[in-house]
Amino acid sequence: MRDLRRFFLAGLAYLLPTFPLGYLWHLNWFHARYEQLQMYRSEVIIPMGLGSMLIQAVIYAALYPRLFAGRTWTRGALGFGLTFGMLAWSLAVLPVAAKYRTASVVDFMALESAFTVLHYLVVSPLIALAWRGATDRRIVA
Repeated sequence: MRDLRRFFLAGLAYLLPTFPLGYLWHLNWFHARYEQLQMYRSEVIIPMGLGSMLIQAVIYAALYPRLFAGRTWTRGALGFGLTFGMLAWSLAVLPVAAKYRTASVVDFMALESAFTVLHYLVVSPLIALAWRGATDRRIVA
């Protein structure tokens, strides 16, 4: 039962900061710059983004104890951030820059790379905190 609670908290640790951070970054703080890059639709489909975040939250909450259980909180957060931050970057930044039209590939990569770093700096310690002290490496979901 404790693992189910940790799983739920880890999912929330990813989901709760991810949506506001992504919304503020892409549609507020750097909205004008993204408009200049000419690659996003004028009306974003927020439910699709939320669905993607929910899937990621479940996967990350399930994989954390499998990959990082037994580590200190800081080492778990660092391992998670480096592993999944690089994975996210390789899935969301590199192929988009390679395939989609944009006014500046360099500017897109700089913006999205900075977002990815900030995102995983925020969520990694929170997910590690949710699983702190867990020694069981089973996937709970």
